[in-house]
Amino acid sequence: MKANRSLKPVRENEAFSLKDRLAEDQLYATAKRAKERLGPRVLERTHKGLKAGGVVGIIAAPGVTLEILPKIDGENDAVRKALWSMLSVAWDLRVADGELAGLDKQRSMLEMLIRLFANRLLEAVRRGLPRRYIAFEQDLGLLRGSLNVVRQVTALAARPDVLACRYEELSEDTPLNRVLKADVQRLLQLTHSAANTRLLGELAARLEWVGDSPAPLKEPVRLDRTNTSFHDLHRLARLLLSGDWQSTTGGETLGFSLLFPMAKLFERFIGKLLQCATSWTVSLQKRPHSALWDRTEQPLFNLQPDVVVHAPTGPIVLDTKWKNLKSNDGEKLGVAQSDIYQMLVYGQAYGAKRLVLLYPWRSELGEKGIIRSWRVQGTHTPLTPLDIATVDVGEPSSVPSTLREILAG
Repeated sequence: MKANRSLKPVRENEAFSLKDRLAEDQLYATAKRAKERLGPRVLERTHKGLKAGGVVGIIAAPGVTLEILPKIDGENDAVRKALWSMLSVAWDLRVADGELAGLDKQRSMLEMLIRLFANRLLEAVRRGLPRRYIAFEQDLGLLRGSLNVVRQVTALAARPDVLACRYEELSEDTPLNRVLKADVQRLLQLTHSAANTRLLGELAARLEWVGDSPAPLKEPVRLDRTNTSFHDLHRLARLLLSGDWQSTTGGETLGFSLLFPMAKLFERFIGKLLQCATSWTVSLQKRPHSALWDRTEQPLFNLQPDVVVHAPTGPIVLDTKWKNLKSNDGEKLGVAQSDIYQMLVYGQAYGAKRLVLLYPWRSELGEKGIIRSWRVQGTHTPLTPLDIATVDVGEPSSVPSTLREILAG
C-alpha cells in the first residue's frame, strides 16, 4: 500500500477534519481494526470529523497517512524526536546520538524506524547472513552423507542404481532470516522514501535465497551466540511486523497502523530508565500481592504497581500516570482521588516506605521532580510519604537525572 498524501501531524486527543469523507472513513476503518488489538480508543468520529485517542504512531489507509504525536510541549519535530527516544528506550533499540541525528531527517516516525532497520540489517548482512545446517533426504546416483538403510531396502529395493541419502547442508533459509525477509517485503510496501526504497531493494536482493514465510511472527527463531549481531534486528523486525501495542494488516485495501498507547509507553519508558538510573533492584509490573483473601485463603484482586524499587530503607512503590496535572487546582493539582486510593492499597500490601505518583511535566507546573510531598494518615510512625513528581519527556535525556533526584527524595 502506497499512501500518496501525508497529513499534518496531530496530537493525541486532538480533533481534526480532512474535509474528505472517503479518506476519513478509510482512516477510521483502519483505526477500528487497530482498536481490536490495542484496546484503547484510537480514533473516534465527531460532528466535524475525527478525534485522536490516547495513542501515538502511524495510521495509513489507501491514499492517506496520519501521524499522531504525544501531547507534550514543543514543535512537531522536537516532539517526534522525543517520542523516538522514548520508543528506543522502551524497546531496547540502543540508538546512538549520531545514528539518531541521521534518522531525524526522515521527518516521520515510520520512515525513521524503516531507515534504522534497513541500515542495521544491511550492515549485518554485508558481513554475512546467519546460516545453519538443514537436514535433507534425497535419492541420488552417488552416496552423499549417510545411507537411509530402511528406505534403501524397502522403497528402493528394486533400484540398485539409486541410493537413499541423508545429509546436511548449510543454508540461509532459516527462521530468523525468513522473519527479516518478511519485514523487508512489508516495508517496501509502506515506505514513501526513495532512499529507504533503495536500501530495502538491496536487502531484498541479498535475501533472494531465503524462503517466504506465511506467518513470520510464528517462526521458531532461535537466538544464540552464533547470531548475536541479529538479536536487536529480530526485536525491531517483530516490532514493525506486529509488536505488543500495534496492529498490522496486510493487503492493498486494508491499511496499516503502527500505534502505541501513550500510558503504556510512558510506563515502559520510565521502568526501563529506572533500571539504569539506580543500582537498587527495580521490579517492573510485579504481582506477588493481592488486595484481599477469600474465606478459603485464596487471593483476590491482584495488585500490579508499575515499579517497585527495593531501596535499602525499604520498598518505594512508583506508579506512572499519563495525565495532565492542573496547576490551578491548589494543593491537590488535579490528582484523581481513585489514584490516591490505589497507592494507599499498594503501600499497605508492599510495606512501602515511600509512594510516588509520576506524571509528565508541563511548563505551567514550573518545577520538575517532586512538586508535592504528602504524608499518608495512619497509626504507624513515621507516616509514609506520598510524593507527586514529574519528568520532562520532551527532553528525554534529562529524565534519568530527574528520576535519581526523585528516588533520593
